[in-house]
Amino acid sequence: MNKPNLAPSSLAYVPFVSVQNMMALVHSIGIEDFMKGIVAYLEEDFKNWENFDKTPRVASHSAEGVIELMPTSNGEIYGFKYVNGHPKNTHEGLQTVTAFGLLATVDTGYPVLLSEMTILTALRTAATSALVSKHLMPKGATTMAVIGNGAQSEFQCLAAKAICGIQNVRLYDIDPAATQKAVRNLKNQGLKVTSCTSPQEAIEGAHIITTCTADKQCATILSDNMVGAGIHINAIGGDCPGKTELHVDILKRSDIFVEYPPQTRVEGEIQALADDYPVNEIWKVIAGLETGRTSANQITLFDGVGFAIEDFSALRYVLDQIQGTAFMQQLDMVADPDDPRDLFGMVLRAKPNQG
Repeated sequence: MNKPNLAPSSLAYVPFVSVQNMMALVHSIGIEDFMKGIVAYLEEDFKNWENFDKTPRVASHSAEGVIELMPTSNGEIYGFKYVNGHPKNTHEGLQTVTAFGLLATVDTGYPVLLSEMTILTALRTAATSALVSKHLMPKGATTMAVIGNGAQSEFQCLAAKAICGIQNVRLYDIDPAATQKAVRNLKNQGLKVTSCTSPQEAIEGAHIITTCTADKQCATILSDNMVGAGIHINAIGGDCPGKTELHVDILKRSDIFVEYPPQTRVEGEIQALADDYPVNEIWKVIAGLETGRTSANQITLFDGVGFAIEDFSALRYVLDQIQGTAFMQQLDMVADPDDPRDLFGMVLRAKPNQG
């Protein structure tokens, strides 16, 4: 992996990918191919996991939601994401999650990319779920249940199709309008889509169960008796303290895989378990250091809360894709005086001519 290579004359201007340009970039590549591209970068960075700076995200919690910063660096590139999570927002016509991210070179500290990440986070979350599912799902999996049909659901379905070969998706949401929305959006996307009226109906015949609900509460989206042997579960809705989706007995029957244990123990499903409860780190499976699924009857559970390295991978992918394209704007973000010691003089010379 190489550092972004920008000529010195361009360092004052930072490539910016707006929402409009992100959508145009995604369509120019294709949604499924875009997520395949993110997966390739995720695999590279997960295999390089030990070389990254890692810290739990810095969170500011309120009764309404959470605002977080997610930083990391591999020693050559630094990246961070700003992201919020406010479940009540949908009732006010607002997004539950909004985000933007930045990459910078470590050797100069200069930014080399600023990007929207509301759309990109949805894409990288789905890509991560699909990558993990590829390593943990039962052999021959063709059907996935998606419980929670909000903003993330369609991305999850298409990523599972592109990466895992899923052919059938079964959808359920407590709000039937959300399911109807997802069914409309997935029409003509190469999947057999079934709208369900209960979680129990949704998981019938499913090999993968993905839960992606938004409410900030300790919920029981899946009860213990709903989960049979041989299932893989992506539990990706629980992503902050006090927010879970699964009955604790499911956890105790499963082999649990997480991104970064110090963060997941605070924010994930495993916050309901003892601090020393054994879990597996998914990067070790992706890097080939450990085995994921070991038997046909095993229940595997990905307790996915999202981690900074995944955003880093997605931003790297975007930076490489926009080179030489029109899918960006150049922002005048970094002061660039002729003499780097004369910043004040630069400000003085910018004074409007009064004469």
